[in-house]
Amino acid sequence: MGKYNHIIYITVAVALLVLVSRSPHKSKPQGSHHRRRLKIRTHFPFAPPSDPHRHHDPPPAFDPIVAEIELRREDRQWEHLYYQTHHQSESESAPPPHPEPDHESQPEWEDFADAEDYLNDAERFNVTNRLMLLFPRIDVSPADGFASEFELILWSLQQSRKEAMHRSQREMNTHDKDRDGFVTFAEYEPPSWVRSADNTSLGYDFGWWKEDHFNASDADGDGRLNITEFNDFLHPADTTNPKLILWLCKEEIRERDRDKDGVVNFEEFFHGIYDLVRNYVESHDTDDESDDSVEAAAKMLFAMLDKDGDGYLSDVELLPIIGKIHPPEHYYAKQYTNHILQQADGDKDGRLSLTEMIESPYVFYTGVFSDNEDGSDYEVHDEFR
Repeated sequence: MGKYNHIIYITVAVALLVLVSRSPHKSKPQGSHHRRRLKIRTHFPFAPPSDPHRHHDPPPAFDPIVAEIELRREDRQWEHLYYQTHHQSESESAPPPHPEPDHESQPEWEDFADAEDYLNDAERFNVTNRLMLLFPRIDVSPADGFASEFELILWSLQQSRKEAMHRSQREMNTHDKDRDGFVTFAEYEPPSWVRSADNTSLGYDFGWWKEDHFNASDADGDGRLNITEFNDFLHPADTTNPKLILWLCKEEIRERDRDKDGVVNFEEFFHGIYDLVRNYVESHDTDDESDDSVEAAAKMLFAMLDKDGDGYLSDVELLPIIGKIHPPEHYYAKQYTNHILQQADGDKDGRLSLTEMIESPYVFYTGVFSDNEDGSDYEVHDEFR
């Protein structure tokens, strides 16, 4: 069956190449969009990586080749920041996780100019050919000639988890002082740029690194974090560790508890938590709701969560909605997939054929396009990038 599917894909790909080559408006799939240029995105996470209230990182590049280039650039930026913050303020006895980047202290454009030239060379990086290569890797459950919503979400999740683990390993290399593959709380410390930052101006609460967060991430309770636990520490919204999920609830109570009584009353719930819950609901339409109906809905949800009926919500009582307050990666993968389907699903059947993907190739590279011929930025759907 696998060999049969492979033959089908090859046949379809050859046929599509012939059609594309004969189509007058698609004779040069990449060149025909001459007003767009692929650029390497910069989304280096200067926000504290394990602050549960930080803005969500943009999704990864759809194409693993683009993702790899972007991560390598990000590694250079991170390495330069590490060198600046550690070697100018700390002992030389704490070596960087990579060789000292003296020769890389200049801006990275020279290093990555060749990469951008590669991405914009239709012979070496042709987006049509790339999509034809990626399609059978996406169409797997089942391999039926269509990329379903489920398969597109799965693909997005795979790419985002690879990027998250890459960043987690990079951060772990920083804190694992004895290089034993684990991080203890004694080894862990907030980054130098956090310690020296003006917390008020940046708008972050840097209590995210406290010991209770560390201990909650320690799933096996051995007093140290392996790479999986450390990845959960940096991305608590995506964990399956019940201790860490409860910690998120405790943090939410701490953030919203204005009168510091250890619980959340309705007013504290309504003016904060409920807004996040409403934003999570994708089909929500605020234009059709009055203030009274919104408050009524909030009271109904509050009553459902208040299991003991005491008029307050505890950390445990927040558990049913913590995934809406801190959405996991699956939520963002679904948003991105919906965006792709809206743009590329020509027949609106809720799935993409290879033909539809080839006819809308730049939907999958939207976040890395800019620069019109007149020098202005091209107007793209950038809300998920």
